[in-house]
Amino acid sequence: MVKDDEKVGAVMVVGAGIAGIQASLDLANSGMKVYLVEDGISIGGVMAQLDKTFPTNDCSACILSPKLVEVGRHPNVTIKTRRTVESVEGEPGRFKVKLLSAPRYVDLDKCTGCGDCAKVCPINIKAEFNGELSERQAIYRHFPQAIPSGFAIDKLGTSPCKAYCPTHISVQGYVALIAQGKFKEALKLIKQDNPFPIVCGRVCNHPCETACMRGKVDDPIDIMHLKRFVADLDLNSDTRYLPEKKESKGKKVAVVGAGPSGLTCAYYLAIEGYDVDVFEALPVAGGWMAVGIPEYRLPKNVLNAEIKVIQALGVKIHLNTRIGKDISFDKLKSDYNAVFIGCGTMKSSKLNIPGEDMQGVVHGVDYLMKINLGEKVSLGDRVAVIGGGNVAMDAVRTAVRTGSKNVFVLYRRTRAEMPASPEEIEEALEEGIEMKFLVAPKRVVGKDGKVTGIECTRMELGEPDKSGRRRPIEIKGSEFIVECDAIVPAIGQEADLSFITKESGVSINKWNNVDFDPVTYATNVPGVFTGGDVSTGPQTVVKAVFSGKEAAKSIDLHLQGKDIKAGREKDWTKDLADKADLSNVPKVAREKYPHMDPNVRKSNFEEVGIGFSEAQAIAEAARCLACGICSECYQCVEVCVAKAIDHEMKPEEEIIEVGAIIASPGFQVFDASLRGEYGYGIYKNVVTALQFERILSASGPYFGHVQRISDGKEPKKIAFIQCVGSRDVNCGNSWCSSVCCMYATKEAIIGKEHAKGLEPTIFYMDIRAHGKDFDRFVNRAKEEYGIRYIRSMPSTIKEVPTTNNLLMTYVNPDGSLIEEEFDMVV
Repeated sequence: MVKDDEKVGAVMVVGAGIAGIQASLDLANSGMKVYLVEDGISIGGVMAQLDKTFPTNDCSACILSPKLVEVGRHPNVTIKTRRTVESVEGEPGRFKVKLLSAPRYVDLDKCTGCGDCAKVCPINIKAEFNGELSERQAIYRHFPQAIPSGFAIDKLGTSPCKAYCPTHISVQGYVALIAQGKFKEALKLIKQDNPFPIVCGRVCNHPCETACMRGKVDDPIDIMHLKRFVADLDLNSDTRYLPEKKESKGKKVAVVGAGPSGLTCAYYLAIEGYDVDVFEALPVAGGWMAVGIPEYRLPKNVLNAEIKVIQALGVKIHLNTRIGKDISFDKLKSDYNAVFIGCGTMKSSKLNIPGEDMQGVVHGVDYLMKINLGEKVSLGDRVAVIGGGNVAMDAVRTAVRTGSKNVFVLYRRTRAEMPASPEEIEEALEEGIEMKFLVAPKRVVGKDGKVTGIECTRMELGEPDKSGRRRPIEIKGSEFIVECDAIVPAIGQEADLSFITKESGVSINKWNNVDFDPVTYATNVPGVFTGGDVSTGPQTVVKAVFSGKEAAKSIDLHLQGKDIKAGREKDWTKDLADKADLSNVPKVAREKYPHMDPNVRKSNFEEVGIGFSEAQAIAEAARCLACGICSECYQCVEVCVAKAIDHEMKPEEEIIEVGAIIASPGFQVFDASLRGEYGYGIYKNVVTALQFERILSASGPYFGHVQRISDGKEPKKIAFIQCVGSRDVNCGNSWCSSVCCMYATKEAIIGKEHAKGLEPTIFYMDIRAHGKDFDRFVNRAKEEYGIRYIRSMPSTIKEVPTTNNLLMTYVNPDGSLIEEEFDMVV
């Protein structure tokens, strides 16, 4: 037992409905310290949702509001919202309580309750405070007089699209903005994490779409092409979006390679106020985006326009400058405060088969580079492209466009194992390109040093290898020769790191890639960072962009003398918003992305994808399920003058000591859909008592006007069914709720006061009017208001399709079976 002098003179009240509020006030006025704990965002409980109170039918808000103000201002009461009790230890007189605080994402000490945040929020969800009869935003408060008066944000976790996007753009955010026609805001949001939406909107492998929750209902959102839509709008606008630069920091950074990783690194460093010089060996900027991706996928003028935005930030790009030849790597290290290596993988991997050096063997990387730099390359009529990746698809489709008549792909696995994007494979097939699967090259066949064919062997698939794809196994004795004029191997790429000398000290691994820290992208040499294919081997543009962005963060921290790794490791898949119930989500067809006709496009290098119209983009974006609720579009952050919003808030544990605990958890409304015969959740005009309360309330969704959900018309006949969910062993509630009789009567009376021609009918099993003058209240309802009471429990409700009226079946007290039509049922 706790001694008197060890007892804690504080009380925790759990549940901030009217009972919890009154208990807190009584205790606080007695001199006690009170912790009022509530798991919602504000106090008031169900009473805040009511229109009138029983039995006096006084305004609920008029009674509650003074209590809210008093408890909110009381010096002895500390209100703790969005808290749940995790554990209680100790004994009466001295309890130790662990509370878990769910993040509100809004600092209540700063929030002024102005509501500007909710005005710009693009997410609309059902408002539970209004019984889901109206919508609210992801950032919200239940009602203007709420205590605390600050707003809160609802999040269910990280949306899968954001988690699986390599750059972790707020995908749901920019999709939500597009759905509302906020195209400039969408582009600005994208460019916070990716300076190349115009590129990734065309050539991304879009893992976000694979993870999209909409794909579990029908088809995923066309995220990639929505990105292209807003990027194209910006491209064609009079003033391109240019992010605001910080003041110059007076430090210089050298970037080796003007590819996606290098230019991304330069972009974000320039925004931070650094002077950036980019050194590129090629005569054009863009790296593989410029010389590897054919123009029919990524037009040069489009890419160059995006690069000009980076240059407009002050980034200087030095073309035709090869590190190790025109300028040494060591000089970069000495002349600049930091160096980023992002030179890509511009060397083709060899087949390592006999005859590979014959005339007519043109490696995929070299072939695409020459074509993209404007050289004419004639391969002949019959061309064999070896490989199953995007480079192979680009090479084979380019060969068709340059005049080769019989172009085909040789791949040692099946189509299911091809690493190329499904869209590229499908478009190649549409253009009449043949694909020969389970075939591997053995030697090049030629005459007088020129290619005449290639000897292949047939393969079969064995067990999966490290890549997860089934390993091809040669079938002995299955060799055959394929006649061709040229062979284009496209089986891989390597980095040229000849400029990195041993004296530089930069570590190179056994795969001939620059060694780096996977979080910071720092090499083993202080001040030298890396990213893109040169560090990971051939990857996608979007992964290269991410590495450049992360390296820029590290360089910024390094040059400020800060820890470059602290707090940066994050598991994006830890708290996924992927558990929503999708069973009732209606199917909506994905917008068809327009393409040029295959028979027309294969004869030229015009862009294949035409792009969404504005109407298509908005319709496609509107398919988003908002699975994370808050889309993290950060529009609220931009308009909040008080700087109260913090999207990085985390759950916190808190220990409080109290001498006593009062439990006042309130009640939960019965789930009326469990009584399926009444059609709740199926028929719009069947509502619960609490929903009807919000219909009656002047602060409710219809401002106190009694109307039907289906068509907004004022109902004439309303049926109230008592004992739904109580006195029912099938629902687990065998007892009487003690409130139905008076509650139905109260609502029927108020309904009559709101709509003079209303004809309420109350179905009951018996009237339990056991409080003082409760029977007089019922008699008054009958005699003064003309409310009809029928002692019967209706058996079924069916909707009349033409009117949305409700046909109710019940047995009269005299035993006759009755079918009666009502406008609404409560």
